[in-house]
Amino acid sequence: MTTSPRIESLRANCRRLLSIFAAACLLSTSVLAHTGSGIAVDRLGQVYFLDTGSGLWRIDTLGRLTRLSPLRNHWMALDARNGFAGTRLPSGPLGDISTVSSNPTLLLSSDYPIAIGQDGYLYYPTGATGGVKLLRMLPSGTTSVRATFPAAASGQPLPHVNGLAAGPDSSIYYTENSLIRRIDVNGKVSTVATVTALAKGPSIPGTDQHPYLRGLAVDAGGVMYVADNGDARVLKITPGGKTTTLIQTQSPWSPTAVALYHGDVFVLEFLHTARDVRTDWLPRVRKITPDGNSTIIATVDQMPGAR
Repeated sequence: MTTSPRIESLRANCRRLLSIFAAACLLSTSVLAHTGSGIAVDRLGQVYFLDTGSGLWRIDTLGRLTRLSPLRNHWMALDARNGFAGTRLPSGPLGDISTVSSNPTLLLSSDYPIAIGQDGYLYYPTGATGGVKLLRMLPSGTTSVRATFPAAASGQPLPHVNGLAAGPDSSIYYTENSLIRRIDVNGKVSTVATVTALAKGPSIPGTDQHPYLRGLAVDAGGVMYVADNGDARVLKITPGGKTTTLIQTQSPWSPTAVALYHGDVFVLEFLHTARDVRTDWLPRVRKITPDGNSTIIATVDQMPGAR
């Protein structure tokens, strides 16, 4: 029996939709059931962080909290040049990127990590397991492939990227569960740090991966600061491989993201629970000064109207 061109077209459309849906599931399954990983600091020293249960918040230089958006996304990037304030950003079954606030413009991502590079362009991963690529978007909306991610440390196809950050020399860094990798300006990928699990690490509710590297930040000298969500610690790793634990939190609290400002390290931490209920995951922000002094500067209990 001969199939009409119309039926063949409908079948092709169905196959394409199923493929998109499958890719969306592969990228987002892991992010739907965990806490957010978004924190940034602007040039004035104001701290912005995402609470997966209530939205986007700002801590001003006087320590006052303001809720900027009810969007309960997972990742964030600060666009200091406001280049993407009027750009049509990705939206669809693989996830959405939205803009909030202005001067600086804040980009919030629902399903995958994002970063603004030294070149002022937006970077984000896309694609299904085994074919995840890093895209580069210009403020005009034009996109191109910066790199194809290699297999995971296990040798299996990489299912997703845990965290993304801009580095020196227009490089982009990203985290897997136990690795930090660097993508140079030409798209070459190299492993810059391997993290081993704590021998007797804490048990974090809802997390059974050890280590579990998530949000990271990289300074001008290539020193990496990373949140090990699985072992409840923030690590400082030099380009030479020297690793220092800046903070070890007590379960059920664990860090998910870090940001840098004039030598200070700001850490986003969440109270983790076994059940997948966003409003259970209470956030707090910690500040670690260069001398090692650690202070909690904001907690969910101080947020007016957060819930």
